[in-house]
Amino acid sequence: MAFVEEADVETLAFDWGRLWWLSEKRVTGARRFSVGVVDVGPGQGHGRHNHPGCEEIIYVLAGRGKFMVEVDGQPVEREIGPGALNYIAPSAFHSSLNTGSGPLRSVVVYCPAGPEDVLRRDKNVKILPPKR
Repeated sequence: MAFVEEADVETLAFDWGRLWWLSEKRVTGARRFSVGVVDVGPGQGHGRHNHPGCEEIIYVLAGRGKFMVEVDGQPVEREIGPGALNYIAPSAFHSSLNTGSGPLRSVVVYCPAGPEDVLRRDKNVKILPPKR
């Protein structure tokens, strides 16, 4: 697929929010990176974790969130909103928390691709079929 919308792909539903992988091997054939859209509910987020060997970019589209990235082993925190980008170096530990009253919507990019498969296998995920 060269053009993809959220309704074209499955929804990964978690207790913290929803995720749509718009570009990954299963959708576009992309092998080097994956791109998704994430909605995190108010007061929800992701605890400290990492993706071994993988860089991540989080670009905030709507809402506000507190993000932490460990740089040289030290946590660096910042609250960011629409138009801000959070770069996470390969294997760096990071976390996020939606500090707003509505959804925190972001575009996420993994390079290389792979962590999206881990999320799809999470024991707490409910996979919903595409809407069209």
